[in-house]
Amino acid sequence: MKKIGIIGGAGYTAGELIRLLIHHPEVQIDFIYSTSNAGNAVGIVHQDLAHVDLSFTSKVNSEVDVVFLCLGHGNSGEFLRNHTFSDATKVVDLSNEFRLKNDIFFQDRVFVYGLPEINKEEIKNAQNIANPGCFATAIQLALLPLASASLLSQDVHINAVTGATGAGVKPSATTHFGWRDNNFSHYKAFNHQHLGEIGESVVQLQESFNSELHFIPQRGNFSRGIFATAYTHFEGTVEDAYELYEDFYKDSAFAKAVKAPLHLKQVINTNYCFIHLEKHGNKLLITSVIDNLLKGASGQAVENMNLMFGWAQDTGLQLKASYF
Repeated sequence: MKKIGIIGGAGYTAGELIRLLIHHPEVQIDFIYSTSNAGNAVGIVHQDLAHVDLSFTSKVNSEVDVVFLCLGHGNSGEFLRNHTFSDATKVVDLSNEFRLKNDIFFQDRVFVYGLPEINKEEIKNAQNIANPGCFATAIQLALLPLASASLLSQDVHINAVTGATGAGVKPSATTHFGWRDNNFSHYKAFNHQHLGEIGESVVQLQESFNSELHFIPQRGNFSRGIFATAYTHFEGTVEDAYELYEDFYKDSAFAKAVKAPLHLKQVINTNYCFIHLEKHGNKLLITSVIDNLLKGASGQAVENMNLMFGWAQDTGLQLKASYF
């Protein structure tokens, strides 16, 4: 059994990791680090885990096999500077600190961008993983089949709506119930931080890409999930598009092109990304849906861990959606 450490144990992504890892057949949680909750039972914070005999700690075991960093953006580097792990310890960072090519080198560590649909072989041989962002995952999986065929010839227009959990567990003016309920808004129009990693992955598959990615992120009045739509120029038929997407994802464990229109409940509480295609004139409309806390964060982190240890990619991730 591999020993697991979780840093930043009180947040949403850490809670999802605990729920996944307590049922994972190949791992055992060694410690859950949270200085603000040290000594408290995990079930006090993650109340659906009241039956689990685990507590938070302010101590770190430097010899664990894997450590998941579930810290706020910008805090992972500081934590690694102040805490030493063994050379054998694998690191999976869920923040945005090491995702871009200019940021992959940190001290003696080199981070691999952890999107399995395009970097599976690199992940298998990696010691450190930069887990993709939630918006970035949904949008990349919508666009990368086109990039792989050098078919992103014009600007891409993207709208994506995320639930309140996408903003993290710490309350803010736009996440409390009184503001979020019966409400809808956009934010960070055209300059969201995930655009950088999306652009790098597109260029990885289509070096000639020099058009614009126009992204409007939006806040929805629901708890979890991302519903993304993108459209761009496409000369072929919708049948051509489906053939391209089905071929690109034929070996993917979790990304699937489906023929029926999509809604969020199809993927909530799963690690799947479902993708639907429509042709409108000379435009291809791509819809993708994910659970932002699973395929957009903790589920994909476990997926990456599985690949690093040579286990089946879906180990511990056979989750099922529930409509009700």
